[in-house]
Amino acid sequence: MSALCRALAIAVLSLFLASCQEDGPIASDSEGGAPDLLADQRNQCERTGGTWGLRAGDRLFVCYQPTRDANKTCRIASDCDGLCLARSRTCAPIKPFLGCHEILTEGGVQATQCAN
Repeated sequence: MSALCRALAIAVLSLFLASCQEDGPIASDSEGGAPDLLADQRNQCERTGGTWGLRAGDRLFVCYQPTRDANKTCRIASDCDGLCLARSRTCAPIKPFLGCHEILTEGGVQATQCAN
C-alpha cells in the first residue's frame, strides 16, 4: 500500500472515530444530577416525602424517607418505624439509616448493625 493510500485511510478512519458519540444517559436537570434512567425513581421518592441523594462517599442514589416516629423514645426494635438507636434510645430520623450504628434489637439487646 502506498504512503498516500495509507495516509488517506488514516484520515478517513480518524474522521469516522471522531464522529462517534458515547452512548449513555443524559442528565435530566440543570444541576447535572440524576440521569434520565433515575428520574422516575427520584420523582416517586419526592412524591412520597423522601429526599433523593447520593450515598455518602458513593455514586449510588438513595431515597431517604423520614420515619413516622423520629426521635421518639424506644426500648426495643419494634418501638420504631426504622431503627431503635441504642446510644440515645430514640428512633432513627430516616430510613435507610446507612453506616454502622449501635441499635437495640427486638429483645432490647444492644447490637452493631451496618447497612450500605
